[in-house]
Amino acid sequence: MSLVFPHTFVPWFRSVAPYIHAYHGKTFVVGMAGELIAAGKLNAFVQDLAIIHAMGIKLVLVHGFRPQVNEQLAAKGHPSRFSHGQRITDAPALDAAQEAAGQLRFEIEAAFSQGLPNTPMANATVRVVSGNFLTARPVGIVDGVDFIHSGVVRRVDSPAIRRAIDIGALVLLSPFGFSPTGEAFNLRMEDVATSTAIALQADKLIFLTEVPGIRENPADPTTDIDTELVLAEAKRLLATLPPAEQPSDLGFYLQHCVKACEEGVERSHILPFAVDGAILQEVFTHDGIGTMIVDEKLESLREAGPDDIGGILQLIEPFERDGTLVKRDRTEIERDIDHYTVIEHDGVIFGCAALYPYPEARTGEMAALTVSDAVQGQGDGERILKRVEQRARATGLDSIFVLTTRTMHWFIKRGFKVVDPEWLPEARKRKYNWDRRSQVLVKNLK
Repeated sequence: MSLVFPHTFVPWFRSVAPYIHAYHGKTFVVGMAGELIAAGKLNAFVQDLAIIHAMGIKLVLVHGFRPQVNEQLAAKGHPSRFSHGQRITDAPALDAAQEAAGQLRFEIEAAFSQGLPNTPMANATVRVVSGNFLTARPVGIVDGVDFIHSGVVRRVDSPAIRRAIDIGALVLLSPFGFSPTGEAFNLRMEDVATSTAIALQADKLIFLTEVPGIRENPADPTTDIDTELVLAEAKRLLATLPPAEQPSDLGFYLQHCVKACEEGVERSHILPFAVDGAILQEVFTHDGIGTMIVDEKLESLREAGPDDIGGILQLIEPFERDGTLVKRDRTEIERDIDHYTVIEHDGVIFGCAALYPYPEARTGEMAALTVSDAVQGQGDGERILKRVEQRARATGLDSIFVLTTRTMHWFIKRGFKVVDPEWLPEARKRKYNWDRRSQVLVKNLK
């Protein structure tokens, strides 16, 4: 039996809580490459999806089956043929795709039906719904190549999918669509997942793939993964790449992520299935593990509003409890909310500070400067400080000051100087807690 250490588990679980709150009731479309199943990672992945489902997130899972169809065709002595990044589906290939899809749906539904004690699936109840949710049309003939039974998505029955996920079911889509005449077409998993995410206006489109994401320098495989790409940057990168025909090509998944974001999906992700728990790390940690494409800069530094009160309280509470900050009640924050600046990441507040001006002394107090432990050391505190300085200058203040008992050196490194408490404006001096013995530090803004 594994041991749980409260001193690590409790802070970790609390750090995850903001994402649980933020994503409850949201819709995720997950595209799973067939290579994930071929690599023997289905059970672990299903366990992770069951956890996400238990958090109240609505899920649509689209499976691929490229290696499984290749295997079926090889067993029958029939070659696999591709062009323009898509399978040429002749009659034998269509039969192989149908057999592979049936087998994979059986395996996926079986995996979601597990419930052995002492496993992540214990007490899990995930009802899987499949059906003819996709209408397709043939690809036709492209550059002289007849794709025969290969198709593209024409329509997604989003109302039916929405009804299913709204009652708590997980919708499983195979890459097959049907024409109004009943003809079956083999589709690409990536097209199905992207079209479904757009039709549902999903909150996230997530691809679990054989690639780790987009590197900061795509030409250098040793550089780190770029965890966030603004849509405009992603489009510029895509424009420099050759047409992507293989899943390993840099633009193969990127092109679908870009399309999804252009058409209303808030965020799209490229994750490596080779990393155990990749989807949990991406969804429930600050920086994630793969590449996320967003329509606007994910991290927002802005002035606070009434909707931020709960997030600020949740952020500062641990620091009040350990004595780093003076305790502030909800009424006080509600009254002073227009004084606050916040830094928001993916809908969760990770940092804040308040500016209380004393115009008669041409100075202002920066109070409650807080950055979550989850993002310590990433420069968010300095970014908030700079924004507060801008606000102070804009209101005609010549300096700002802080009172602190524990973080004096951080402020000194950023241009603050220690002064005697007698320096404080008269109105602030009357409220100074001499028992707390806070250090007073001042920064000149002129």
